[in-house]
Amino acid sequence: MPDREERFRVMLDMVEAIAGTAPRVLDLACGTGSITDRLLKRFPDASSTGVDLDPALLAIAEGYFAGDDRVSFVRADLKDPEWTRALPHSSYDAVLTATALHWLHSEPLAVLYGQLAGVVREGGAFMNADRMIDETTPRINEAERAHRYAAMERRKAAGAVDWAGWWELAAKDPALAGPTAERFAIYGEHADGDTPSADWHARTLRAAGFAEARAVWSSPSDALVLAVR
Repeated sequence: MPDREERFRVMLDMVEAIAGTAPRVLDLACGTGSITDRLLKRFPDASSTGVDLDPALLAIAEGYFAGDDRVSFVRADLKDPEWTRALPHSSYDAVLTATALHWLHSEPLAVLYGQLAGVVREGGAFMNADRMIDETTPRINEAERAHRYAAMERRKAAGAVDWAGWWELAAKDPALAGPTAERFAIYGEHADGDTPSADWHARTLRAAGFAEARAVWSSPSDALVLAVR
């Protein structure tokens, strides 16, 4: 993924700026724990709760962080109106998510943002790094898409494993075969969500109860939106 580490760096810079170096973090739609891994390497005194519905990705995350008492995991569906009840804490200094919430359509995402306004402590932060498309620039969007896919094809030709190939390997792995089958029963091949603009995310977060919200990083296709309670 282009610029992946750069978006994580900016995200953690802003965690430090707003919540300090020992924050309590909710890693939202955590997957394999990519954010939590980088968080703890940079801030050893931080703690993280990872929440996700995907049993295969949670199995990887739980194995990777086994024995680390700074990390806990919760399996929950973010479309369930009661999902926050499963969390071990009532509030967090920061809620972080990356390349995940595009699986949701705009209406349930707006509902989720309202729920998160009740999870982030006053003065705390929420950050979402994801694909955010400005539909007013179709020629720019098409040029970026063509360039990105050409780069992906070159990497694939050089031996990189793509999305489908990764899941084929997971399905053959003794530890992941069962969770992977369960995962595809839940999601299918890929959820059909939305990719609204960074401006939409900022407006929706403010309407949901955050005091401030704006993009703090962007690439031609993606953005990192920061909201503060």
